[in-house]
Amino acid sequence: MPTYLAVICAVIAGFVISVAATGRLIPFLQKHQFKQFVREEGPQAHLSKTGTPSMGGLAITAASVLAALIISAIFGVFSIRILVVCITMVLFGVIGFIDDYEKAIKKNNAGISPRQKIILQFGFSLAFAIFAYFTSGTLTDGMTAGNAVHSSVWIPIWDHYLNIGILYIPWVMFVMIAFSNSVNLTDGLDGLASSVTALVTFLMALVGYNAGFADYPLFYAGILGACLGFLVYNHHPAKIFMGDTGSMALGGGLAAAAIMMKLEIILAIAGLIYVMEALSVIIQVTYFKKTGGKRIFRMAPLHHHFELGGMHETKVVRLFATITLVFCIIAFLLSVI
Repeated sequence: MPTYLAVICAVIAGFVISVAATGRLIPFLQKHQFKQFVREEGPQAHLSKTGTPSMGGLAITAASVLAALIISAIFGVFSIRILVVCITMVLFGVIGFIDDYEKAIKKNNAGISPRQKIILQFGFSLAFAIFAYFTSGTLTDGMTAGNAVHSSVWIPIWDHYLNIGILYIPWVMFVMIAFSNSVNLTDGLDGLASSVTALVTFLMALVGYNAGFADYPLFYAGILGACLGFLVYNHHPAKIFMGDTGSMALGGGLAAAAIMMKLEIILAIAGLIYVMEALSVIIQVTYFKKTGGKRIFRMAPLHHHFELGGMHETKVVRLFATITLVFCIIAFLLSVI
């Protein structure tokens, strides 16, 4: 079992690598024209962001993965399971990278088609779900957490592991696809996705550590440090965006480690902002189609609704970060009840 020192080291390593990598990445992306193209149908205030370097998620992913693997090796808790989680994060980042590449280089503002994206997400999540079906919930010493079996889902408050058998595979796939897309939708304002994710990963590292896991808390700590390092350049006015490369990787990584620790529901509570952002899009599209063009929100995802209501984007980010902090506290309390 690593000490809190190991977790702190992972945060520091993620931060240092992220700051260094992002600082080097900005001029490279500018030189090679990997720049943001803002949707015309989006808020008009965002048009000024056109030309800002994107694909900063390359630095976030590299920093998160390197920090997790290096620190887990140094403290003697490296495992095949954490390696698989890191690979999964990278693979989901690849989906985002392809999308960003289509937008930046091929000038296709729509990126890859939703069908292509979901096929890739389906394939990667299926592979991970099969792995999780046989290994999730396993502690470093080979024992399982609590009364868990690999195909079970932990229900907070009830403190019960619900064994859903083979249905665990589609459950895992749903969680991974839902979170990768939800974090992707949250990445729409300077510093929003990185600040929310920093808070969520802090909570997940803490809960995972308290639950007795040795490796995954270091993974979350690495992401925490990477997000904080990226915020050095991503706070308003942003010098670089993470792009789908970063948001898809973060969503896949967050979900993968939570699944392995049986903390999917805790992640959903702590990351309620991700859930709200995704639901706002689903509700908006459904209502729009059912009513022949009427809207519930001024614009979806939800952060744009607040923007168009007159709230500056920095205030929206602070509001969403505050909401995340509150629900992280709630998630922590539920994890210890």
